[in-house]
Amino acid sequence: MLERPLLIAWHGRTGTSAALAQAAKDGAGERAVLMEAHAVMPEHLLEAEGYLFVCPENLASMSGEMKEMFDRCYYPVLGRIEGRPFATMIAAGSDGEGAQRQLDRIAQGWRLKRVAEPVIVNTQAQTPEEILASKTVPEERLGEARELGAGLAEGLAQGIF
Repeated sequence: MLERPLLIAWHGRTGTSAALAQAAKDGAGERAVLMEAHAVMPEHLLEAEGYLFVCPENLASMSGEMKEMFDRCYYPVLGRIEGRPFATMIAAGSDGEGAQRQLDRIAQGWRLKRVAEPVIVNTQAQTPEEILASKTVPEERLGEARELGAGLAEGLAQGIF
């Protein structure tokens, strides 16, 4: 594992979160570690210098598997990662604000420092069929994710955050 990398922790079911997380990893290059939320353990958070959390909004909250990652890791790292930088990307069918609020509250509890504006990718999926369908993320939004990953990794490397 890299010495104190950017950890990109993600969860998704229909492709949007996976595509955004991979694009961010592509932008960050070898300075980032990409991990699915179910695999993230407290030691991964402790080893990382900064974080990018990527997940879908499900029923006006973050996805259950992402929440489970935070539940599993919250107390073991509490008081040990304060001040580290973070950013978020939310895949949403409508507004994404519920998931964003949850992530912000968890980050506040850990005393993390937001270093980039939240990114919410709204797929406009409203019917059960649209919600469950595999998604293709527009290149413009993938470019935004690559830039975010590159900016986070460079900011960490330069000691800006």
